[in-house]
Amino acid sequence: MHQVERAIFDLRRGLPVLLLAGEARVLVQAIEGAAEAAVARLAEEAGSTPALVLSRHRLAQLGETEAATPSRLPLPEWTDRQRLAELAFGARPEERLGSDDLARWRRALEPAESADRGALALMRRALLIPAALVARVADPRRRAVEALVAEGTLLAVEAAPAERCLEGGLGMLKRVSEAHVPLADAFDCRFVLFREPDGLREHVAVVIGEPEIGEVVPLRLHSACLTGDLFGSLRCDCGEQLRNAVTEIEALGGGVLLYLAQEGRGIGLANKLRAYTLQDSGLDTLDADRILGFGDDERHYGVAVDMLASLGIRRVQLLTNNPRKVAALTEGGIEVVARQALYGSLNDHNRRYLSAKAERAGHLLDGVLNGHEDGPRRS
Repeated sequence: MHQVERAIFDLRRGLPVLLLAGEARVLVQAIEGAAEAAVARLAEEAGSTPALVLSRHRLAQLGETEAATPSRLPLPEWTDRQRLAELAFGARPEERLGSDDLARWRRALEPAESADRGALALMRRALLIPAALVARVADPRRRAVEALVAEGTLLAVEAAPAERCLEGGLGMLKRVSEAHVPLADAFDCRFVLFREPDGLREHVAVVIGEPEIGEVVPLRLHSACLTGDLFGSLRCDCGEQLRNAVTEIEALGGGVLLYLAQEGRGIGLANKLRAYTLQDSGLDTLDADRILGFGDDERHYGVAVDMLASLGIRRVQLLTNNPRKVAALTEGGIEVVARQALYGSLNDHNRRYLSAKAERAGHLLDGVLNGHEDGPRRS
């Protein structure tokens, strides 16, 4: 895990890393921050033709609608940064690159191997665009590349743990610190901070009042939303949901709010802002994420199960409109005794966002979309 953590930081800094998969040695470079001559440089260092590894969601945007797994696309050495960007996350690739070129590239697709899948997982974990520039190290170049590893210029990582990095070290969450933090709507609050083992993400359990741990505890899982929670963005209802959850849990006699570092349904703030720009061109929230190469929801709730285990909570009344959260907690061994709806306000800016979540992602939002009074609901 230690080498994987270092690899994530190197990739975020724009540096290449070396993935080891059996006898294969594969150089990996993030698309974000790639230099203009990235393909040519990687080809020279590896002594082989580079390829672009793309997620199945991005492949579907390129017309490969039957793709069930990631694939690698061999690239000509003349592929410049603009073409890379259009292939990896461009909104109109067929218009920008030409339908004939796209069809030719699709015919050249190859199945992703272990190192390719590991590269894609590292990009996701690093909150980068989920596309990777990769090049297999040819035999004549192995000694030179191994010398770079030996001198510390290049980091080498096994592909297998890289593939598993999205799990986030389940069962290894660290309870780091806590303090009393009175809130405007709930004076008696205790903030408990948890840190994932790779140090990349921190999550907070807000314990409101003195909940009966052995009984059914009111619970809200809230994914961080900088724009909505802090700045009151009208593009979503997150900020209102957060404050309504605190108020409702206080009214119920106490409970817990888990504030999870999963911005933008798990894609990170940078990609969320990219998705917002795509939405401004007419796309809904799900299609915008898919163009960037992400699935409809990239969040994982194993960390929430670990936090509840640390707090001794096993039975909950869950404040959510998302059936996926109910299923995730149940699969993690948490008994969801009841679900309680929790709404924000509907406005002209978030109507399309909420409608897409309801119609395409299965969120239970009839109470707000059909004009009922805003506020918490029980079901």
